[in-house]
Amino acid sequence: MEQGFAFRQSDQLYQVGIVLQLALTSHLLDVGFADAWCARNIGLYLDKSLERANATGLRYDCPELKKLAGFLSPYGRWRNADVTAGADACPISRERICSITRDLLERVREVTGHPRPRGWRRR
Repeated sequence: MEQGFAFRQSDQLYQVGIVLQLALTSHLLDVGFADAWCARNIGLYLDKSLERANATGLRYDCPELKKLAGFLSPYGRWRNADVTAGADACPISRERICSITRDLLERVREVTGHPRPRGWRRR
């Protein structure tokens, strides 16, 4: 997280969306939602995913994440986006995005009880 997301700067917001969606979806799968249901009913909408995850026990009340999720939804629109348009319009700084994402990943880990990957170290 702290080293950045994108291989290409134009995909930065898209990759942030993917990481956030994977975290939220892992909680939804853990509480019993089927992957096909998530794809059909949530798709690339982080705001829908966050709302459903919080309603099912994630309890991660972060106004900045809610704002970011709304901005990025649907996150597919940020693939190969105009870098200046996306970066300038984003309501959250890059540093805060990293921090919010790290905190969300930690919260999902706490709620699901899944262990961290081998070799993981917080810097």
